[in-house]
Amino acid sequence: MDRVTRLAAQKAVVVFSKSSCGMSHAVTRLLRELGVDAGVVELDEDPAGADMEGALARMLGHAGAAVPTVFIGGRLVGSTDRVMSLHLTGGLVPLLRDAGALWV
Repeated sequence: MDRVTRLAAQKAVVVFSKSSCGMSHAVTRLLRELGVDAGVVELDEDPAGADMEGALARMLGHAGAAVPTVFIGGRLVGSTDRVMSLHLTGGLVPLLRDAGALWV
């Protein structure tokens, strides 16, 4: 859990991902298209990835897939459904701007 928290605070936006996960790719692509330079932690390429994935699942409150998990401004935003919902309702850009991830 400590490692997840440390990594999540290193950049304005951090995505915990798996290189083979289509939803992870969709979320990181959305962020890139918005102009965000997100930090991406590929759990399947990190020796501590399984432990971090377990911590993320506990943080999200479920035992299912924990990727992608997005942190903005060091705070847990959630998974794909939460990020896409924020985007569709107009809440994502202000959140990104407040975290310093967007300048416009």
